Amino acid sequence: MIKIFIGADHRGYKLKEKVASWLFDWGYEFLDLGAQSLDTTDDYTKYATEVASLVVDHKNSFGILLCGSGVGVDVIANKFDGVRASIGKNKEQVKAGRTDDDMNILVIASDYTKENEAKEMVKVFLDTDYDKKVRHERRLDDISKIEANN
Repeated sequence: MIKIFIGADHRGYKLKEKVASWLFDWGYEFLDLGAQSLDTTDDYTKYATEVASLVVDHKNSFGILLCGSGVGVDVIANKFDGVRASIGKNKEQVKAGRTDDDMNILVIASDYTKENEAKEMVKVFLDTDYDKKVRHERRLDDISKIEANN
């Protein structure tokens, strides 16, 4: 079964709780890395680091990260070799990110995303397979080369 790691700071906490509820209802295996309660002094760096590390360590796993703008957790997650995180704008863009780029972490900007939009993006993110087309594989190989040289 698929493994999903989720995390959010205080600004993403409320929506993360909804995401966890949807994942449970849909029957997915997931690990909620926090925040476990609303703490306005927490930092997104902690949650982004934990989720990205686990996605890298667990082949074929996915991550979902939330913070207010989405930018902070996106920047942190993409520091990890093998992570392909992106801020979801809508379900069509997220689907393209999965099929074309094998996106493995969905980032949600909780301050700018309505609950129904988030639900659609999470569902599409988890239900869409990477298409493995030659041109997409070539691009992922290029990314791996860049990561190896940094």
